[in-house]
Amino acid sequence: MRVAVTGGGGFLGSHLCEALLRRGDEVVCLDDFSTGDPANITPFLGNPAFTLVRTDVSRSVGVPGTVDAVAHLASPASPPDYLGRPLETLAVGSRGTENALRLATQHDARFVLASTSEVYGDPEVHPQDETYWGHVNPIGPRSVYDEAKRFSEAITQAYRTHCATNTGIIRIFNTYGPRMRPHDGRVVSSFVVQALAGEPLTVYGDGKQTRSFCYVDDLVRGIVAMLDHDEPGPVNLGNPVELTVLELAERVLTLTGSRAEVQFHPLPVDDPTRRRPVIDRAFARLGWIPETGIEEGLRRTVDWFAARPDGFTAALAAIRGGQQDGVVPARPRPLGATPAAS
Repeated sequence: MRVAVTGGGGFLGSHLCEALLRRGDEVVCLDDFSTGDPANITPFLGNPAFTLVRTDVSRSVGVPGTVDAVAHLASPASPPDYLGRPLETLAVGSRGTENALRLATQHDARFVLASTSEVYGDPEVHPQDETYWGHVNPIGPRSVYDEAKRFSEAITQAYRTHCATNTGIIRIFNTYGPRMRPHDGRVVSSFVVQALAGEPLTVYGDGKQTRSFCYVDDLVRGIVAMLDHDEPGPVNLGNPVELTVLELAERVLTLTGSRAEVQFHPLPVDDPTRRRPVIDRAFARLGWIPETGIEEGLRRTVDWFAARPDGFTAALAAIRGGQQDGVVPARPRPLGATPAAS
C-alpha cells in the first residue's frame, strides 16, 4: 500500500511513517516542518520506499504516483503551537483537510482524519464516548484548535456522504512517548524535562484534573488499523486508565529520581477538568486496545529525553512559570497552598 501522511514529520506522524515502512508499505510524507522536526524522519531518507514532499498542505497537496490511503495528521497540536499560529491552525483544519480529502477522492483512496478528544471540550459527560457532542467554547483561547478539528470532522463526513469518499475519523486522546518536543507544553514532556533538569514541575489548578495517557506505539497501531479498515468512525483512540495530574507528577519524579518540587499555577481558560475515553467501539470494530502500561511508557519516554539533555536549556525557558496556554500567572503558589479559583 502507498500511504500519504500529512504532518509526517511530527511526533505522531513520524511514528506512523515508521510503522508503515516497517510493515512494507510505501510512504509519502508531506510536511512543511512548521511544528515538525526534520530529525524525526532523517532515518527514513535513504529508504527507497519513503518520499518526502515539503509542502504546506493548506496550500497544496501534490503527490506523484498512486495513492492508496491518506492519513491526515497535519496540524499544530500543542497549546503553544496553536496559540502562536491561530490562523494557520484554522487553515490546516479547513483548507488543509479539504486538500487532503481531494487527494484521497481523486485516487479512490482510503482517508483517515486524525481528530482529537478536544472536540469534546470540557466535557459534561464522563467518560466520553463517540455519541457525545461536546461542550466547547467557540470563541475561547483554545477554540482555534477545537473548532478546526470539529470543522475537519464535518467536512470529512460531507465528503463521505456527497463524494462517496472512503473516510474514517479517529479522535485521539493524550498521547506521549519518544520524539515529543521538550518545549511543546504538553504535560508529560514538560514534567519529564523539568524533573530531569531539577526544575519545579508546573502544575495547573489544584492538580486534581484528570487525563488518560496513551503510549505512542499503541496509538499508532490504532491508526494503522483504521487505515486498513472501512470503518467510518468516529472512533476514540486512547488509554482509558485515568490519572490526576498530580499522580502523573509523582510518577515522573519517582522514575527520574528527581527531588524537584511541584509548583501550582492558575488553571488555563477552558482547560478540561476530566478526560477519559470510552474505547468499546475501537475494540469491537478494530480489535484495538492499548497494551503499554503507564509505568513502562513513562520509563521509555524518560530514557529518550535523558539521552538528549542538550534540548533542555531552551525548552525550560518555554515551559517554566505557567506559560502552557499562553497564560502567564501573577505568581506561582508553593505546594500545599490554597488553589486559586478557576
